[in-house]
Amino acid sequence: MNQLEQFLHRAEALLARVESLLPPALPREPDFKHCFAFRWRRKAGVGGGVHYLQAVAHASSIRLDDLQHIARQKAQIEQNTRQFVNRRPANNVLLTGARGTGKSSLIKACLNGFADQGLRLIEVDKADLADLPDIVDLVAGRPERFVIFCDDLSFEEGEAGYKALKVALDGSVAAQSDNVLIYATSNRRHLMPEKMSDNAGYKHSDDGDLHPGETVEEKISLSERFGLWLSFYPFRQDDYVDIVGHWLASFGCTPAQIAAARGEALQWALGRGSRSGRVAWQFAKDYAGKLQEGA
Repeated sequence: MNQLEQFLHRAEALLARVESLLPPALPREPDFKHCFAFRWRRKAGVGGGVHYLQAVAHASSIRLDDLQHIARQKAQIEQNTRQFVNRRPANNVLLTGARGTGKSSLIKACLNGFADQGLRLIEVDKADLADLPDIVDLVAGRPERFVIFCDDLSFEEGEAGYKALKVALDGSVAAQSDNVLIYATSNRRHLMPEKMSDNAGYKHSDDGDLHPGETVEEKISLSERFGLWLSFYPFRQDDYVDIVGHWLASFGCTPAQIAAARGEALQWALGRGSRSGRVAWQFAKDYAGKLQEGA
């Protein structure tokens, strides 16, 4: 290796070390006019890196009409979202209950139902909830209406995200931006584990009233900051079969094929230990795929 090659090799090594110390390049401004769904991302680097909104290239296409046997929940969140996009008072929403019953799908369907009216969705992981003030500041003042989507939330004792979400909902000296709402899903009604030892904190008054102690008060204080609660329950067998039929029809199956699938659909649910909408969707994909493969 001659002197020039040695020099170039050392220069490249030096540049690589310098680049590792530089802050990461700032991502481009999000395109809120043409993109409807975003994720809050972190780009690693010196000083904690850069946080930014990443557009979702292939967002879910599920529609409100695709969601069966949750008519009451669907009507309530649709009305709340309509008020929001029409710049009327609207509430933050907490969707809780049985797994696979359409909680997350309902929020995605709302986006597809109202995107042409200015609704945008920002998905935030639990680990990034401390960044909620930055997200709100980023979109404050824009003409679009933003739903911050926190999926499958649950907290353990002492997690930082719990406090951050409480403050974002209702607890900061700054008012919540009027173009931002928070929609969250969880399998837990109070978002935190409930223990038998919590009951020891209850106090009895002289007149027999039962008052929760500080531990219980803390655990319910987050969920009660959501103005609208929607509860979801396991589906009955006939409801599950109806949902299977809806998805099979969407895959092009005939009524005769849908009727013939009933027995296999029930066996599939029995094997999964659940008659949820998610299980119905999974069965329909498997069954319709096999039919089309054998055609």
